[in-house]
Amino acid sequence: MTKVWTRLGTAMLVVAMTAPLTADLRTVTGEVVDLDCRLTKGEGGRGEAHAACAMTCARKGNQLAILTADAVYLVDGDYTANRNAKLLDFVARRVEAKGSVSERDGAMRINVASMAVAK
Repeated sequence: MTKVWTRLGTAMLVVAMTAPLTADLRTVTGEVVDLDCRLTKGEGGRGEAHAACAMTCARKGNQLAILTADAVYLVDGDYTANRNAKLLDFVARRVEAKGSVSERDGAMRINVASMAVAK
């Protein structure tokens, strides 16, 4: 019985160690938006006309997202640290974000590894 538990534990450890290696890495292209404004104001919660409001919300540490043609990706990870410090240059701009994409609680999420203004 001890051998079974040892093998099971070893198998679980191997799976846990290789999981990050099999993450769904993607490039997502879209506009960085304040999620609350986008949800409550619809089309009025995006674009250049909404940039100042989105920046105010971003500086407060509100949840930011990347709005693509067919989805909304909540931004997670280092880019959201210190009240979205690394995202401030990209608020209300079209970007290319590279990172690991996952789904949690019914929402698509991207843990951004790098981001640049889209060409």
